[in-house]
Amino acid sequence: MAYVITQRCVGTKAGSCTEVCPVDCIQPTPDHPDFDEVEQLFINPDDCIECGACVPVCPNDAVFDEEDVPQDLLGDIAANAAHFAA
Repeated sequence: MAYVITQRCVGTKAGSCTEVCPVDCIQPTPDHPDFDEVEQLFINPDDCIECGACVPVCPNDAVFDEEDVPQDLLGDIAANAAHFAA
């Protein structure tokens, strides 16, 4: 199971998670042209190696293992996947 960034990231996009991800599966990074255009960051479920490095550095408690996403945030699993489907 991949990790998921939930809507708790909306409006903050701290970016600390992008710095610790060993496979760069969190997008967009702060230096990417789309960074200012999106409301939150997303984890590519196909590239995530499930290392969990992003979890402790998130200041908003927005990152969860897919199996542990709170019930009210389950739609964020599909939102992360959809971000990379294009």
